[in-house]
Order: sequence, then structure tokens, then C-alpha cells
Amino acid sequence: MTFVLDACAMIAFLRNEEGADVVTSLLLNEYCMAHAVNLCEVYYDCLIRGDSVATANELIADLRSLNLTFREDMDNQFWQMVASYKAKARKSSLQIPLADCFVISLAEREKATIVTSDHHEFDRIIEKEFCPCNVSFIR
Repeated sequence: MTFVLDACAMIAFLRNEEGADVVTSLLLNEYCMAHAVNLCEVYYDCLIRGDSVATANELIADLRSLNLTFREDMDNQFWQMVASYKAKARKSSLQIPLADCFVISLAEREKATIVTSDHHEFDRIIEKEFCPCNVSFIR
């Protein structure tokens, strides 16, 4: 099975928060990937928490060492899919962050399950049947 981790899932893992054990199991036993935009969110989170650039780089390296595949998809079809999700969300009165549209698009492209801890965003997305992919919550 293939999984796409959002930033919240990666942060929970790196900070040993609730649900970290679920992410650890996935990273060790399944094929997992994350888009560069979502890795950027993780890096940003490190910096705003006061971590040094060196620490942020180490945490990103930790993810890579566990065979998390870093995806940088940005071909025309992909970025148009991301923009379409963002526009569709706005028309549906859903305020979905652009970064989450990257998660949804990558999961759709790869026929993968989204892994997140973000009930605030994804509960509404699921309720409105907005996402064509399965979503798995780590907590």
C-alpha cells in the first residue's frame, strides 16, 4: 500500500507526539512519500519553534533516512490538479490550505492513502466528499 504523509503527520513523528507510533510503523513497513511543499511546512515548523537551521536539516534528513520518498512533482498536469482542487474548494466554501491540495493531488496521482492528524481540515474535506482518496488519521 502507498501512503502520502502530510506535514502534521511528519511533525507528530519528529516531535514524538501522539500518533508518532503509527507514522513510525508506516515508515518502517509501507511505501510512504511526501511532497516537497509539505516538507517545506515541516521545515518551517522547525524554524518557528526556534530550532536552528542545522536541526531543521537534521530532522528532514531523519525522514529521508527512513525511506520516505520526497516528491517534487510540478509538471503541468500536477500543478493544474492542485489549482483545480483549491478552486473547487473555494467554490464549495471550503477553506483548504494550498499545501493540503498538494497532499490530495499527490495521493490521487499515486492512488495512495493520505496520512494526517489534522481533523480540523480533513474532517470537513471527508464530510463534503471532496477528496477522492482514503484518509487515515494517526490520532
